[in-house]
Amino acid sequence: MSIAIAEPLETEGALTIEELADVVGDRPGELIDGRFVPMPPTGWPHARAEVRVSSRLERFAEARGLGTVLGGEAGIIIRRGPDTVRGADVAYISRERLAQASPDGCLDVAPELIVEIVSPNDRWTDLTAKLEDYFSIGVALVWLVDPQRRRVSCYRSPTELTLLGPADTLTAEPMLPGFSLAVAELFGAGGDTS
Repeated sequence: MSIAIAEPLETEGALTIEELADVVGDRPGELIDGRFVPMPPTGWPHARAEVRVSSRLERFAEARGLGTVLGGEAGIIIRRGPDTVRGADVAYISRERLAQASPDGCLDVAPELIVEIVSPNDRWTDLTAKLEDYFSIGVALVWLVDPQRRRVSCYRSPTELTLLGPADTLTAEPMLPGFSLAVAELFGAGGDTS
């Protein structure tokens, strides 16, 4: 996740989800309460951790026919009027929930699991707001992966937190029964994320 530090795009009135692409094109960012907030590019530790977690989740879910893993700041509709769309680094959604989703555009059904990779410029107040948004729509589990601190904060609600370090193992019960991933695998050895 790279929480925006740039100023929101000034427009006349609140933007809707339907207007977003016409106004901002393919610039990365989120729509928060009708305002487009640009997001700066992330660094390579962020990108590497995102690939590692998404590839392991994808292999596991696909091999068992459980659901789909989305990446690349997948747009998830949080609310309408004014519209809010959050961009998740990685999301897992079961086949059952995905069957209820619109066939195109932003995801209008809550995924079960969201993974956000923390960037050095992320502010805690912005992370907290994003967590609250995810849980408000029915997300069951959020992993905040922090490459700089080499840890993962696992949230089952905005206040229920389990902190995992390199010696620990990530699990995703009950949505991904049997899934496990050593936290150390996300970061490599000695601070190198290769």
